[in-house]
Amino acid sequence: MRERIDAALRQAVETKDKRRAATLRLLLAAIQDRESRSRELGRDGIKETDLQEILDKMVDQRSRSIRDFEESGQLELAEQERDEVAVIREFLPKQFDEHAMQEACEDIVRDISAKGLRDMGRCMSALKTRYPGQMDFVRASCVVKDLLRSE
Repeated sequence: MRERIDAALRQAVETKDKRRAATLRLLLAAIQDRESRSRELGRDGIKETDLQEILDKMVDQRSRSIRDFEESGQLELAEQERDEVAVIREFLPKQFDEHAMQEACEDIVRDISAKGLRDMGRCMSALKTRYPGQMDFVRASCVVKDLLRSE
């Protein structure tokens, strides 16, 4: 993923797309920060899942900023944040739509033989392991909860 971000940055610089280049530089800075922290702890850099976590966090931060900017009437800043979110999402795995998420949740509940709300944690853990970064796990937890209630 890092190579894709580097290549996208080079292209943005070549095409003089300043906003995109700035967003990609922020991504790389966040990745480098996490890598240096990881090395300080004696690890060999970071994994792909760590990269996804970084990007997810950046999308969440910008989503909150968009909401705040819209509430305060700063629509131009909200639009800038939306542009940044679009750039960041290019490097995240494609998100499941509602139907695919429903099917994935049903598969997990069936595969681990979940029998009630007490199995909620096991279901969510299995979902996060099997489909990292591919769905909104807050929404997925609502789907799983509904499925387990009907068990």
